[in-house]
Parts: sequence; C-alpha cells; structure tokens
Amino acid sequence: PMTSVLVVDDEPAILRAVSAGLAALGYDVSTAATGEEALSVQATAPADLVILDLGLPDIDGLAVCRRLRQWTDVPVIVLSAEGSDQWKVRALDEGADDYVTKPFSMPELLARVRVALRHRAEHQPDDPILRVDDLTIDLLQHRVTVGDRDVDLTPKEFSFLALLARWPGRVLTHRAILQEVWGPDYSEETQYLRVYASQIRKKLGEEAGSSRLVAEPGVGYRLYPSASNQKPDED
Repeated sequence: PMTSVLVVDDEPAILRAVSAGLAALGYDVSTAATGEEALSVQATAPADLVILDLGLPDIDGLAVCRRLRQWTDVPVIVLSAEGSDQWKVRALDEGADDYVTKPFSMPELLARVRVALRHRAEHQPDDPILRVDDLTIDLLQHRVTVGDRDVDLTPKEFSFLALLARWPGRVLTHRAILQEVWGPDYSEETQYLRVYASQIRKKLGEEAGSSRLVAEPGVGYRLYPSASNQKPDED
C-alpha cells in the first residue's frame, strides 16, 4: 500500500506545494485546513505521518499534537513560521518528532519525511536490543557495543544513550531527557547533559563535529542513525 501523509495548514499555497511534492514521490496525500479537521481525518483515515502547521485558525498545532499523542504514535513533523527555540521546545515536548521552520525547502522537508517514516518502521518498543547502525544497546544486559567493541558506560550514560536510541533521528528536549534519566528534580540542570554527551562521544570513539550524538542548541539532543555527514555539533 502507498504510504499516506496528512498535511495540515491553513495556507492554500503551502497545502498545494507540499501536497504536490509528496504526491510526485508516490505518497498518498490528504489535507486539512484546521486543527479539528485534522483530528477528524486522522481518526477516520489514519495517515502514516502528519505534517502540522502551528498557526491554525481554530485550535493551534500544539493542541493538535497533544491530542494526537493521547491515542496515536503517528510521526508528526511541525512546519511553522515560529522559529524560536521556545516554540521548538514546546512542540517537541508535546510529542512532535521533528520541526521545520518556514520558509523551507521541499528537498529538506521530504528528507525529514523519509527519515521519520524509516525510524517508525525500524522502531520496535518491545525489543530489548536497540540497534542504530553499528551501535547496539542491550537493555537487559546493560551492554553497549560499537561494531565488535564493547563500550563501558556508567548507568547514567547508558540511560541517556538508550533513551536517544529508542527514537533515532528525533530531537528529545533537555527537559525530557533530564526528567527521564535523572528525575523531575533535575529538569533544569542542562549542564549535566553537556558533560555526559561529551563523555559518551569519547567512549564511542567519536568527536563532537562528526558524532552521531548531536546537540540541537537551545533545544535538546538527537541520535542520528549514522555518524557521517552530520552538521557541526554545538554544545
């Protein structure tokens, strides 16, 4: 069956451009111009991925994402003119998988779509073994290997890396990581993440500028499927 994408935006020109770009690559595209319409479409004819604008005329995209996450894990890529770190963090905290700022290029958006769909297909939440290219994380044995080499991580380093590996390619916010790994009392201690990310990179045998563990400045961290061809990392 064709992979389906729901595009949600109240700007007709954006809907036409994104829909045409997706359809040209063989995606089955549906559209919605309001938040309520998007929720109705996704409930009656679930798409495999949602591209969601934040500035909708009825309910904003953050509310749409929040309500979607109550009953579906469909990948959500936010497409918004709001480019500040604050908005990115809010969207990701509400469950968005990625964030693209307007104006945008279609090749970039289509690449993000492919990545999100590939990660969803590869994600197996019940599997105790997480694999991201040559990186393997055994959740039961608390063992990490890169290729044939064992990597000795502390418990917190292991938890940090394993959390990112559950969602390869997806940005997890500073707050989300800190609350999950260190607990609610540490949700503002972002300096912990810089230190631990640096330690993990060294143990994986990677340098910051070419590591698969990438900082998204002001937002959070993501683990790319490959350490190659990534943008320069900035802690």
